[in-house]
Amino acid sequence: MEEKIIAVAAGREITEAEFNAFVARVPQEQQQFVQTPEGRHQALTQYANYFLFEKMGEEKGYDKTAEFLEILEGTKRELLSQYALTQLVKDVTASEEECKAYYEEHQELFQQGAQARAKHILTPSEEEALRILNDILAGKVTFEDAAKENSSCPSGAKGGDLGTFGRGQMVKEFDEAVFNGKVGEVMGPVQTSFGYHLIRVDELSEEGTAPFEVVAEQIRQHLVAEKQNELYMAARAELIEKYGLEFK
Repeated sequence: MEEKIIAVAAGREITEAEFNAFVARVPQEQQQFVQTPEGRHQALTQYANYFLFEKMGEEKGYDKTAEFLEILEGTKRELLSQYALTQLVKDVTASEEECKAYYEEHQELFQQGAQARAKHILTPSEEEALRILNDILAGKVTFEDAAKENSSCPSGAKGGDLGTFGRGQMVKEFDEAVFNGKVGEVMGPVQTSFGYHLIRVDELSEEGTAPFEVVAEQIRQHLVAEKQNELYMAARAELIEKYGLEFK
């Protein structure tokens, strides 16, 4: 199948595949933008400019100068070094068994305070909160739909979902209601400096050790990094032994 040509710069055909590979190397923080039509156009313009100015450099003989060749040699050295290091550690992994063993041996690292996941509906008046509460209790509307229709908090768009938070992260009155409440029960109105809240706690966990499932990825990343560093140090020692290293 013939590759799709999306631009021609200085006589050089740019294929969609090679441009996509260029886009994939864009820093992570810019990835969202380069996936938009405007971002892709800017990225393609930048990529095409490389070929235009490459031609200018060749015509002026810059690629033959001692300064350029020195820069080229240094860049090659850095890239080859980084590539060799990447190849050295790319296959390092940490098994689930290793992660679980680390978790069991280092329980003190995974202690957490009480956690809650809750939804709320924020209203400017107690009367409004009571009206909504009565509708919810009567089954006229779900808590989530009531939040979408009535809550003045931005979380209303998500059915009032505040996500997971720890004790002490919310204002005092709200915090006390949540961590002294019962899961699944609609509480309120609770008055705070923001207004009147109806609150429903969906999950509540006491202070203690975080479950393995919650910290498994954190442990895996730690073990992989630890193994990669050990491999790097061992390889470096071998290279020094083989090729030498002396600071003067």
